[in-house]
Amino acid sequence: METKDRYAVDIVPTPHRHMSYWDMFATWVGANANNGTWFVGGIIAACGFWGGIRALIVASSISYIFLSLIGYMGYKTGATTMAISRASFGIRGSIVPSLVNLTQFVGWTAVNTFIAATSMSYILHSLIGWPIYGQAGGNKGLILGIVIMSVLHLISISAGQRSIQIIERIGIILVIIFVLWESIVVFRDVSFSQIGHWQVPTHQKMPFGAAIDTLAAFNLAWVTAGADFTRFTNKKHVAITAPFIGADIGVFWFAFIGLVATISIAITSGIYDANNSDPSTIANRLGLGMIAMIVIVLTSMTANAVNLQAAGSAVNNMFPRISLKKSLWIVTILATIVTFIPLFIGSFLDAFTAFLDYVGMVLGPIISIMCVDFYLIHKQEYHIASLSKRNGRYWYRGGVHWLAFGLWLAGVIAYLLLRQVSWIEAYTGATFIDMILVGIVYYVVIRVTLNKEEN
Repeated sequence: METKDRYAVDIVPTPHRHMSYWDMFATWVGANANNGTWFVGGIIAACGFWGGIRALIVASSISYIFLSLIGYMGYKTGATTMAISRASFGIRGSIVPSLVNLTQFVGWTAVNTFIAATSMSYILHSLIGWPIYGQAGGNKGLILGIVIMSVLHLISISAGQRSIQIIERIGIILVIIFVLWESIVVFRDVSFSQIGHWQVPTHQKMPFGAAIDTLAAFNLAWVTAGADFTRFTNKKHVAITAPFIGADIGVFWFAFIGLVATISIAITSGIYDANNSDPSTIANRLGLGMIAMIVIVLTSMTANAVNLQAAGSAVNNMFPRISLKKSLWIVTILATIVTFIPLFIGSFLDAFTAFLDYVGMVLGPIISIMCVDFYLIHKQEYHIASLSKRNGRYWYRGGVHWLAFGLWLAGVIAYLLLRQVSWIEAYTGATFIDMILVGIVYYVVIRVTLNKEEN
């Protein structure tokens, strides 16, 4: 009993899976139809409109193929992504992807909370006259906004999985209304032709490959949350197609709005500043008012419902004796603390881009190893009971699959080296090349090892 408790895995049995196609679709639209996606759209405006669109389509489509692959793994096993990672990294070795998942989803929660808190400062300015964040004395409105958002997060996660579904259903309706409203305002002031022909100042231009890496880091972050939700559906096509379609629609839609809104401000003001990608700044400059700020706050909750669920699952995988609900409380409080970091760094944009660099560097190799292991090595069949069994088939050596761990580390180093190659930065980006290389090496080495054992 002690061993089982220590390495226990929460498997959702098929009779208890009731997540519909609409719920799954809404979850992934809501995950991407949020402030962070809007902000990323504004950042890739540095590629120009058409360059940004091409990078968005290429990077997002490839990334969400992996979301479908991980989604099917969740449907097949009934386990979270981090529990599934035990099969490829070892029961103890899965602490590596779990730590990565914990840090990145806490980070994404902090990003969305910070943006929503900025909107809160605008709301407080309208209601009681407090200075807006960015003005003298504006920090108090932002700090109160962070506290309010964190309380709302605690309330939503305490109500369980059903509350997340309700938040997503309400959120997606508000998102549709808000995006249509903003689209009308943007194209009322600036024509599509002007946006399409806008030229990025030479010294601010972003290489296409760098935009691919930025978007890959953003999109791949959702991939390691895939199984956390698809394990709640009992239909294969729901697990595979709903996340892909929903996430792609969400990212194309909201990143497009962030892209065109940022360019429209650059056209009307004559100045391109990536810091203006902040949704609250854009909404304020477009004159959308308090209602827009409230919607920004609510859409932050839809995205963070997914972020916190994934971060909580990572803690639960590392410490199975801590219940998922307690894990969710822990990560929510941790995310609240992390949200204050940009106040000390001085630039939200600098903190955000540094965070994206970290995500792109560590996530790609993990996803590549997991997919190759499940689909090519084990032919889509994992022994579920062994995911929690000491000295079982996924125990490897001392609970760690050292080959997977070593290749993950090599993949991180390879990513950093690839980023230094000028043509990769200019044309392809390092992320997907790195994932291909790690996947090939993992497959070849495992097959050679298995062949030697058979002989």
